Amino acid sequence: MAGEVFYDAMVVDIMLPGMDGISLIKKIREQKNNTPIIILSARDRVDDRVNGLQAGSDDYLTKPFAFSELLARVQALIRRAGNITDPVNLAYADLSVDIVKRQVKRKDAVIELQPLEFSLLEYLLRNRERVVSKTMIMEHVWDYNFDPMTNVVEARICRLRDKIDKDFDPKLIHTVRGAGYVLKVQ
Repeated sequence: MAGEVFYDAMVVDIMLPGMDGISLIKKIREQKNNTPIIILSARDRVDDRVNGLQAGSDDYLTKPFAFSELLARVQALIRRAGNITDPVNLAYADLSVDIVKRQVKRKDAVIELQPLEFSLLEYLLRNRERVVSKTMIMEHVWDYNFDPMTNVVEARICRLRDKIDKDFDPKLIHTVRGAGYVLKVQ
């Protein structure tokens, strides 16, 4: 699945059935996939940790572990991968989003968004200047597999553009024909 689906981060165990975690990570890296990877393993020797990091993982956590530590490490990897220094306040051009307050502003105007519109905008902001496909949006915002017969993504993008771009310049949400959508200044 790592070669077919875009992930924000991957948690890999070394002892997997079939292909071991180290071989999996090497294969992922050979495919030029830079998704952040953290190894979660019972193997706790220094040599094991060094091998995991040299294979291409970004971090290594040994079992037993505190779930809060795993979560914090994964969040840190995702922040660094997306060049996001503050996961609570996202900004691009004159658009700003406060994730905790769920407040969106363009210039100084507060923009009211429905929950799905907010999630869609957050996803676009976290992937700014990267084209995201309809499938990626469906999996990250709606959390289910893409049905090519539905136009739910197009409809939400249209509503979001009306609120984010209609009365402002420059336009930020763009369609990339045959590929998806991108949040960028053109």
